[in-house]
Amino acid sequence: MNVLFISLGCDKNLVDSEVMLGLLEKKGYRMTDDESEADIIIINTCCFIHDAKEESIQTILEMAEHRKNGRCQALIVTGCLAQRYQEEITREISEVDAVLGTSSYDSVAEAIEQALAGQRYLKFLDRDRLPLPEAKRVVTTGGHYAYLKIAEGCDKHCTYCIIPKIRGNFRSVPMERLLSEAAELAEGGVRELILVAQETTLYGVDLYGEKSLHRLLRELCKIKGLRWIRVLYCYPEEIYDELIQTIKEEKKICHYLDLPIQHASDRILKRMGRRTTRKQLTEIIEKLRREISDIALRTTLISGFPGETEQDHEELMDFVNEMEFERLGVFTYSQEEGTPAAFMENQIEEQVKEERRAALMELQQEIVFEKNESMQGRKMTVMVEGYLPEEHVYVARTAADAPGVDGYLFIETSETLVSGDFVKVTVTGAQEYDLIGEMEDEFTE
Repeated sequence: MNVLFISLGCDKNLVDSEVMLGLLEKKGYRMTDDESEADIIIINTCCFIHDAKEESIQTILEMAEHRKNGRCQALIVTGCLAQRYQEEITREISEVDAVLGTSSYDSVAEAIEQALAGQRYLKFLDRDRLPLPEAKRVVTTGGHYAYLKIAEGCDKHCTYCIIPKIRGNFRSVPMERLLSEAAELAEGGVRELILVAQETTLYGVDLYGEKSLHRLLRELCKIKGLRWIRVLYCYPEEIYDELIQTIKEEKKICHYLDLPIQHASDRILKRMGRRTTRKQLTEIIEKLRREISDIALRTTLISGFPGETEQDHEELMDFVNEMEFERLGVFTYSQEEGTPAAFMENQIEEQVKEERRAALMELQQEIVFEKNESMQGRKMTVMVEGYLPEEHVYVARTAADAPGVDGYLFIETSETLVSGDFVKVTVTGAQEYDLIGEMEDEFTE
């Protein structure tokens, strides 16, 4: 039977989707990307912010039409929206045959069997359960890079975030399991491994009694075939010396860190339930740049948090201007039901949120353009991502760019390159967030 699998939301959700695909392949199901040819449709949903929730609901409703009037015999909903709104989904969308919670996705094959037998299937195990199914993941990112989810859940309880209620408490995946999975991915052709979790910096505290991300990284660096190892989602207050030294010393680890700071006004940081001050953020960033001079720092910010004044916004603008992050994204605040921030006074109008977001992004664009201009003439190794035939250029990424969120480097060449190739280039130009480069004479590595 043909299965259409739709994965929405973040890269952590994508790993769950790839695990489910592996379980289904093991059972003999065939995959399709055509909804009209699908006997079974599975949607792995997201509801982190309002827009993600709307996209998930709209996708379920669109696929419900195929369940009602098309070939589809089973419609299954999994992921964060399924966990959070299980009652509403089962009550209001009769076409949905099965709903699986965030810790129950490894029951996807059983859900299909029950649905095809005419039984509605609902499964919501303990949120703090850690599914560790024995199935080879189906990598959907092109094969040359893959995500490795090293932990599940979160203990931080920021006032704007629903994740702990949906995904449970922080729990690490055992190191031997991760090393085995990483080795398998490398054997399958993965050259870049990207470590993700709701928070990667606390890896191991629950299993080994101390932060152990540096230990995991050193072991991953021993795996043959891996060329780049990238770390995302490091809470700034949890950065520690052994981690910095490991990134500095291990050649495979990209000099790149994602530090989601969210704001820089002490008043707003406190209202957010964050555990840093502007002074502490400055000290952490300066220490990282002092220890690893060429490190690229990415961060994410929230504009228009409840109670944010013009002065708070100006403080954030000043901080961004001062820190000159290499990479930066801004989200407007999303009022999520069930979170403390949703009940706070002085909610900000959408127009003001958008104006403040636009101002931050305009400032960041100026910073990035100046940084990119200064890159001209720089020689570097990049990883080929693909080819744009209409423009006759190859698309590549530098070690300072994570897939899907950062910029690209474009190469015009008559050479034949393949996704996953590492090549040497000289930067010859810049445009907004992207670079332009040409191949070196000895270009392959």
